[in-house]
Amino acid sequence: MMHWIDWLIVLVPLIVILYVVKRTASYSKSVSTFISAGRCAGRYLICNARGEAGYGAVSAVAVYQAIYVAGLTYFWWSNLSGIFMVVIGLSGFVFYRYRETRVMTLAQFFEVRYSKRLRIFTGWIGFLSGIVNYGIFPGVSARFITHLCGLPESLVFGSFTVPTYIIMMVLGLSYALYVSMSGGQVTIMISDCIMGIMAGIFYLIICITLLYFIQWDQISYALSNQPVGKSLINPFDSSSLKDFNLVYILIGILLSIYWTNAWQGGHAYNSSAESAHEAKMANVLGGFRNISTLFFTMVLGICGYTFLNHPDFAVGAEAVRQKLSLIAGDQNQSQMRVPLALVEILPIGIRGLLCLVMLSAWIAVDGSYLHSWGTIFVQDMILPGRKKSFTPKQHLSWLRWSIFGVAVFGFLFSIFFIQTDYILMFFSLTGAIFLGGAGSLIIGGLYWKKGTTIGAWFAMILGSSLSVGSILYKQFHPDFPVNGQILSLISCGIGVMAYVIISLLTCKKDFNMDRMLHRGEYRTEGVDLQAQETWKAKILGMIGINEEYTKSDKILSYGIFAWSMLWFIVFIIVSTWNLISPWPLAWWSTYWHIAVIVLPFAVGLVVNIAISVGGMKDMKRYFKKIEELDINVQDDGTVVHHHNRGEVDPRAKDLQK
Repeated sequence: MMHWIDWLIVLVPLIVILYVVKRTASYSKSVSTFISAGRCAGRYLICNARGEAGYGAVSAVAVYQAIYVAGLTYFWWSNLSGIFMVVIGLSGFVFYRYRETRVMTLAQFFEVRYSKRLRIFTGWIGFLSGIVNYGIFPGVSARFITHLCGLPESLVFGSFTVPTYIIMMVLGLSYALYVSMSGGQVTIMISDCIMGIMAGIFYLIICITLLYFIQWDQISYALSNQPVGKSLINPFDSSSLKDFNLVYILIGILLSIYWTNAWQGGHAYNSSAESAHEAKMANVLGGFRNISTLFFTMVLGICGYTFLNHPDFAVGAEAVRQKLSLIAGDQNQSQMRVPLALVEILPIGIRGLLCLVMLSAWIAVDGSYLHSWGTIFVQDMILPGRKKSFTPKQHLSWLRWSIFGVAVFGFLFSIFFIQTDYILMFFSLTGAIFLGGAGSLIIGGLYWKKGTTIGAWFAMILGSSLSVGSILYKQFHPDFPVNGQILSLISCGIGVMAYVIISLLTCKKDFNMDRMLHRGEYRTEGVDLQAQETWKAKILGMIGINEEYTKSDKILSYGIFAWSMLWFIVFIIVSTWNLISPWPLAWWSTYWHIAVIVLPFAVGLVVNIAISVGGMKDMKRYFKKIEELDINVQDDGTVVHHHNRGEVDPRAKDLQK
């Protein structure tokens, strides 16, 4: 059990956040504020909040599993993806244009761009994919917190014995429900931002403590002590690793580009920014914040692995194994290895900080996901099919009850579902239900005026069904020679081909992109960008740097680009070097010490301070802006004749049709 000091460290901040949520809920007065926070959030507010909501205890456990299987080699090959993801972020690919449409959900965009029937269909597919994907979140997170707190496996109430993780699920989901149902995205975003600022500080304190008790030479020994072909420290001696290898990373890069903004967990952050530029800059800042988040996750993962595999910690490791043997299910045991190891390592006080960080991450991601799938159910499955519009009061009531229903589903699913594969593999399977076809509809719909509704139907049905079918086939035929991710890539490729070919065959009139994106004569907000005239402007424009960028915006963008380019260049040089003359393990140990510990800690310290200060200032600005917000009750997600109802622009008469 945790010490009373640890419990105090956990409970006091959570009680304060509940008070903040209660005070903040009054700012959510309409459907648009409940779903999209009134579209007046700044970049630092979104960066801190979305970063916390996107982390989650379940995500941490998933990465711990990957580290236990592939060690640091997994992150070596990940260097390939960094530069691509940064360029996408800087260019505002998908995110910028999506915010320009002023939609609240992705399926609403599909109705604006394609048709109402497609909105309802994709709403159903996205919702089912999302709630099944979310279904394991409460259970994994509750088990994590249960073991991190040192609580017993079960508690006895009279003649009843109840697994402790179920009680923790009830408590955690109740907290997340209160946050998400009180004021929707307003209360979620503010509470997540506060928790994100706290987490950024506590990450560094926890990591310093861990690295005090477990030295780098011990980490290096544990990771290096592996058979040939299964190295956890030398990526060029890891050919026998079955999962999380180079092929996994390469295909992941392509799929990540194709799936940009397709996954709708936490979708409200995509529409909450006060402008498209702020949405893009929040994404850029997120790249900086991820440095400290990844540093924290990696340190916990490798320290947990070292504790369980280094002879210096044999006694403690044996105690952990005995506790693991009492946990039912191989996957449950693999998920709890690192949490149980951390319990043995951390002293009083620091253990409470870790519990607070992980509990906050659980509440943040659950609150955001409950809101996401609950609002999607109402907005994209109920609202488009109604002949009579909701009153604002009815609409908000439906949204809250829908959020509650998602929580009930997650609670029951976590109890009865038996997990047999890695968490990341489960995410891949459940995500494919929607993602297989969605990428074509998003990218084609935002960037290609010849994309048609018929092409979108073919792409969605073929892409999603083939992705799901291929992954399921791989599950039942594990000896099939083609990797499951390769099958997913092929399925997505077929979806793209279907979208392009069918659209070209059926396109009779180009779609009015300016109207959908509120550009030119249809502009209602933001900067009216001029054509890029000079060669320098054209080059910068290729990565999204334009007239909207202030001097500080450019510094941020150049900084994250330089950071990613640094690791990409290092990857190329070191890879070439090792192909010619392989490095000894001692060299790899030195490299990882610098790349995983020294540089991320130094950069993370500076970044956390800057983003935390910016987040506090943004919260103050946000409350002022939302107080002055002119509420439009017709801005509720309803689409009329391919435009959002309630939009009024005297320069665009056809919007009134």
